[in-house]
This record gives sequence, C-alpha cells and structure tokens, in this order.
Amino acid sequence: MNQIEIQAVFESPGQPDPQQIQLWVDTTLADYDQDTEIVVRIVDEQESAELNEQYRHKSGATNILSFPVDLPEGIELDLLGDLVICAPVVEKEALEQGKTLTHHWAHIIVHGVLHLLGYDHIEDDEAELMENKEIAILNKLLIDNPYTEVKDK
Repeated sequence: MNQIEIQAVFESPGQPDPQQIQLWVDTTLADYDQDTEIVVRIVDEQESAELNEQYRHKSGATNILSFPVDLPEGIELDLLGDLVICAPVVEKEALEQGKTLTHHWAHIIVHGVLHLLGYDHIEDDEAELMENKEIAILNKLLIDNPYTEVKDK
C-alpha cells in the first residue's frame, strides 16, 4: 500500500481531497512493485519560489517540485520522496490552459510521482516517454490528454 502524508500549509478552494490524491498516486504506482511513502506538501508562491531558487537555481514559483529520496547504501526505507505543489500556480495554469482544476491537479501529481520514479523530460526522447506515460495513466483516470491544445469555444 502507498502511504501519503499531506502537508497543506496553503489552502484554497478547489484543492483535491486526500482520497483524490491517493487515487492519483496509486494509479501512477500501479506497476511499481513495492509499497511506498510519499510526502505531498501544498504551498504558496513564496515557499515554492524559495525552494525553486534553492534547489533548481530558477527564480519564481513553479507548479511542482519533486524531491526523490536519496538514501545511503544499507538504509532501507519505503520513502519514495517529496512533492511540493504550489496551489496558486496550478490554479493559474488550469485557467490559462482551459482545463478543469481537478484534471490539472491530477496531471501535476502524476507528473511529480513519475519524477520520483526517475522519469525526466530534459532530453526530447525522455520527454516523449514521460508524456506518453502520463497520458496513459491519466487515461486510466478518465482524464483527457493534458498536452492536447484546448480550443477556445
């Protein structure tokens, strides 16, 4: 079973409930063959910007930061890592991209968990692999491809 600790240090309407987050994490980890622990921290723009600067040397808040656990040899823990999600950025992106807030939250969580599993999108081939994995997982959750352009109505 996948254990999730949620630290909601920032709250806004439309944030997913713990059961939704659990479903998204479990669906992402369905093919992963061991129990895990993940910390999901929901933050404001200030904390996101500080962490983004400190760990990625990039300025400003970002939608999600993934911190895979890096344990010394011989230490056995089920901890997969931490996800730090900036709720205001996720909300802004959903609005700008014409996506439902819940679907965008799901995408961001799936994206972050895949980072914890070692997926990345720096190189084009890695990006394509990761995006295809995201699309397949979201499809299982009955969520449309997040990379499809949304047409104005």
